[in-house]
Amino acid sequence: MSHIVIRGLPFATRLRAAQGGAKELLKRDRARAQKFLAGKSHHAFVAAKAKRFSSTGTDSSIDVTDSGVTYTTQVGVGSPATDYTLLIDTGSSNTWIGADLPYEPTSTSYDTGNTINVSYGSGGMFGEEYTDTVTLGPDLVIQNQGIGVASYAEGFEGVDGILGVGPADLTQGTVSNTTEVPTVTDNLYAQGTISSNSLGISYEPSSTANVSNGELTFGGTDSTKFTGALNTVALTTTSPASLYWGIDQSISYGTSQTILNTTSGIVDTGTTLLLLATEAFQAYQKATGAVEDSTTGLLTITSQQYAELQSLYFNIGGVTYEFTPNAQIWPRGLNSILGGEEGQIYLIASDLGSSVGSGLDFINGFGWIQRYYTFFDTGNKQLGLATTAYTDADTN
Repeated sequence: MSHIVIRGLPFATRLRAAQGGAKELLKRDRARAQKFLAGKSHHAFVAAKAKRFSSTGTDSSIDVTDSGVTYTTQVGVGSPATDYTLLIDTGSSNTWIGADLPYEPTSTSYDTGNTINVSYGSGGMFGEEYTDTVTLGPDLVIQNQGIGVASYAEGFEGVDGILGVGPADLTQGTVSNTTEVPTVTDNLYAQGTISSNSLGISYEPSSTANVSNGELTFGGTDSTKFTGALNTVALTTTSPASLYWGIDQSISYGTSQTILNTTSGIVDTGTTLLLLATEAFQAYQKATGAVEDSTTGLLTITSQQYAELQSLYFNIGGVTYEFTPNAQIWPRGLNSILGGEEGQIYLIASDLGSSVGSGLDFINGFGWIQRYYTFFDTGNKQLGLATTAYTDADTN
């Protein structure tokens, strides 16, 4: 099977946490987590809120950009296409534009007459649902893709909208008079552009913001981006984690102390940190000796404690994934983004804000995903994971 990697797509992002620092970041992550915990009904059309808002068989890849707290990519809409900077989100499934750059209808634009309303916890949008030609790259062109066009959007400063690549059933109820909106991955597969309904994601840890250091591969994996075997695990059946890219895992601090017994949670690119159920977070804090920093709200440790920090071990589908001490800390070169002190050591694990047994007891956000190649396999209802050259990196 041939493989096409498209590099060098233009990007324009800014740091979403720059003004509010880490406390704003935590607020966004936890608000998002509460939506996940409440289940997909919070992605549904809400009438009250609406009133308030007045080549075949190939793998193809597009570059993504690490903005310090989110990932974005350039997406063309229309013909000729207008490029929009969209957040890549595996925790939602609607693709929409208009938060910043306005929509420019062309000959391929079609107004369905339906309304769209999506809530994300840390923001939301309301507008009109169109179908249009969507271009992710020269070999990734989608005809008649459902696209939301925002007349109101909140919480999306510096970007134009969302590229939603989560399970399609999360779109149920988000568009009036519509049962479900196929995602861009669904349509690439249905239109024969890619050979499987799947998405591979590769991120590389970076201590510099706004650099092109990731790759999305539609329809397969990029074997040059991971080392060893790609291990797959069935998606969890436990709700509400099962509504998203949910898996079952346990976590140990060091080789002998279990801080979270096998339970369900999700892997989510739209969450920045590693969020743990309250009891697991408290056990982690006690084991590390970390204290909460009053300025950022994150856990912080001394240089001596960092020297003694042990790896976290994630057991997923019978395979153990080591999350090294360096992987557990925020990149020190990006401390200014947090409003933190230069040279201070901040941990990326934070409190999910709910107890164990909620049906969603962890969120492995992009701080975690940066260390592992991740394969979202919709067609086979499974998640794949593999180590990369950066799994053990000391870049932070």
